[in-house]
Amino acid sequence: MITPLAAAKAYAAAQKGIGIGEAMPSLSGPSTSQGVGGFGDILKSAMTDAVAASHNAERQMAAQVAGKAELVDVVTAISAAEQSLETVMAVRDQVISAYQEIMRMPI
Repeated sequence: MITPLAAAKAYAAAQKGIGIGEAMPSLSGPSTSQGVGGFGDILKSAMTDAVAASHNAERQMAAQVAGKAELVDVVTAISAAEQSLETVMAVRDQVISAYQEIMRMPI
């Protein structure tokens, strides 16, 4: 089970991975059209990475069945795909939780 702290760390790592860096832009700062990625870009990147890891794991499994790959490579690829999927699911759960909390706010 992924904790909210682990999800926050994964989110921060995703930000660093796509080059957003430590400082997030302010509301009056540069817009996404000036090269600074937003939350949607981070989610898109995370999904793309998860799909790529899954495809890599599938290729490694097929190569193992054909006798062209080592078992340790297959296990490593599957582990990376599982970690990517868990990260995406943790971020999804946090987004849904935040949405539900916003919906409970009085108008």
